[in-house]
Amino acid sequence: MLFMISYFRYLSAHSQAAGLAALLAVSSCNQSTPAEQTAATSPSMTDTTQTTAATAPVSASFGQTQDGTEVQLYTLTNGHGLKVSITNYGGTITSLLVPDKAGKPGEIVLGFADVSGYQSPEFRKAGPYFGALIGRYGNRIAKGRFTLDGQEYTLAKNNGENTLHGGKIGFDKVIWQAEPGTSAEGQTLKLTYLSKDGEEGYPGNLSVTVVYTLTADDTLKIDYSATTDKATPVNLTNHAYFNLSGGKDVLGHEVTIAADRYNVVDAGLIPTGELRPVKGTPFDFTTPHTIGERIAQVPGGYDHNWLLNPAAGQPAATVYEPTTGRTMQVSTTEPGLQFYTGNFLDGTLKGAKGQVYGKHAGFCMETQHFPDSPNQPTFPSTILKPGQTLKSTTIYKFGVRQ
Repeated sequence: MLFMISYFRYLSAHSQAAGLAALLAVSSCNQSTPAEQTAATSPSMTDTTQTTAATAPVSASFGQTQDGTEVQLYTLTNGHGLKVSITNYGGTITSLLVPDKAGKPGEIVLGFADVSGYQSPEFRKAGPYFGALIGRYGNRIAKGRFTLDGQEYTLAKNNGENTLHGGKIGFDKVIWQAEPGTSAEGQTLKLTYLSKDGEEGYPGNLSVTVVYTLTADDTLKIDYSATTDKATPVNLTNHAYFNLSGGKDVLGHEVTIAADRYNVVDAGLIPTGELRPVKGTPFDFTTPHTIGERIAQVPGGYDHNWLLNPAAGQPAATVYEPTTGRTMQVSTTEPGLQFYTGNFLDGTLKGAKGQVYGKHAGFCMETQHFPDSPNQPTFPSTILKPGQTLKSTTIYKFGVRQ
């Protein structure tokens, strides 16, 4: 019970203002764990130069969807050479340019040149979700169903017998309302979407807002919020595939994850309920290890949820790529991190410049609540109720190591 309470992340309407004044994004109704508090307020991750960007993000056409809807691309920049492009189709991060140790900007995410790439039959079949906002429920729900308040709900199945990342038409495949702007931290893009009652089988009209901010101190911050008129499970995340080398596979990247347990899963990647210690296993990233060092010991590769417990002032995860010197730190108010190593990429997809996306071409760090939580009563609750507001923040901070 204490485990569930410590991670319960929804604010009541009356406590929201006070919670936001105390934290970047509070993850509990009246309390949050020390790990969540330090992740949200860590000086290394959130202190920024208070300089308002002079102009709003640049927008341009990103092509048309298959039904003829015009799609826009918004590009946020800062004064240090970072540039992130985001489309209102799926709230998708299509490009992220970050300087290497020589100061040369390079592409560090997987993506396509226009919206047609995200709608191609090959992409739909592969289902990699490059850079997209994921909802209504990130990760898997077993057998595409759950029971809430005595009523069973049946969801759209799109991953064998299970539901994955919101169903057949999740948040990654819809047009979001976009509002480019600025804040004291940098350029912003505010995206909103109304997921209607019954969409993909989920109850309640869910109003979602996501704000991307590219800050002066080289961080990409993602703030999520949502409200509903019926109780419903919600688990929002972003599915960017990173590759800090700018081209090679990611097996040489050094990874650290501040977690001493992970979710054991079955053959369908559904949690068994066991929270196993990482010590003595290839899942132990409490000290740096390259992705490829022990991946052969994990059938299928890494695609698991880690239970985060960063020490005070420390990020939830760090990544270092030796050849370019690029680094990435991940801080989050979420209790879990799905670390995925592009195991299902098979070379059929090509990027904006014709690069082939083969196995392990990218890795994901999806900050989240746990997979299948609606069917796992011992996991932190993901149920959002009327009168409550979901608040969640994830920050990716970039740098270099000489």
